[in-house]
Amino acid sequence: MIHKRTHRLARAAVLAVLAVAAAVGPAHAADPTPAPEASAQDRAGRARLLGMADFMARAPAMSVTMRSGYDAIQADGQRIEFGERRPDKLRVEVERSDGERGTVVFDGRWITAFKPAENVYARVEKPGTLDQALVYMVRDLQATLPLARMFTTGFPVDLDKRATSVTFVEECSLFDVPTDHVAVRSAEVDLQLWIAKGPEPLPRRVVITYKNAPGEPQFRADLYDWSVKARLDAAAFAFVPPAGAEQIMYLAPRPPADVPAGPTGEQR
Repeated sequence: MIHKRTHRLARAAVLAVLAVAAAVGPAHAADPTPAPEASAQDRAGRARLLGMADFMARAPAMSVTMRSGYDAIQADGQRIEFGERRPDKLRVEVERSDGERGTVVFDGRWITAFKPAENVYARVEKPGTLDQALVYMVRDLQATLPLARMFTTGFPVDLDKRATSVTFVEECSLFDVPTDHVAVRSAEVDLQLWIAKGPEPLPRRVVITYKNAPGEPQFRADLYDWSVKARLDAAAFAFVPPAGAEQIMYLAPRPPADVPAGPTGEQR
């Protein structure tokens, strides 16, 4: 199954990978049947998974390079940077395999998407935290942000709630550091993570299988050049339009008429 990536700035779709919000699927009512007792290996796998999520949620700053692909689509190169006072700023640099580039910046107030090939940009005002901005971009603007849920402060609780089973698969030496391979199941997807050993348990590879979708397509991403001590220039999060750049409308889909909007324009 081939996923065609489109990059239309009017809908902020300069980012073209799937959000990890779908990686653990929607919440479901608890099954009244008692769950079988977890093995020691399963408990170890869940501990590694939640240790990774907690470490990421607590990091005051973060930068990472990601190469991702969706089934037969060629790999992308993406740069993600978080501001020193997370959760208030974000910058994402995108480069597709065909050379097309794009930038998305959140400075704590404005979300701006820039497409240099056409020298156009669009922006929408969304003051608040980075968590709120990520939810707004994915849900309201329908932008697909790289593994968005993974970079929110609520990731540990959300992951623990939605993962129906976690299995420790094996120790792995495929990367520049030793990793633990962990498999996670939910109602909607199967998720695999390769988590670095040591004091910084960060994910080095993510594979998501959409088992309920036709053909069971997969999303894959390798994450490297991690830094949780990044001291990033404040200017990196301030978008200054290049000479001659044209501002265009940031077109977001209208919410359904029967869904009331929250005080910040979010659907409840």
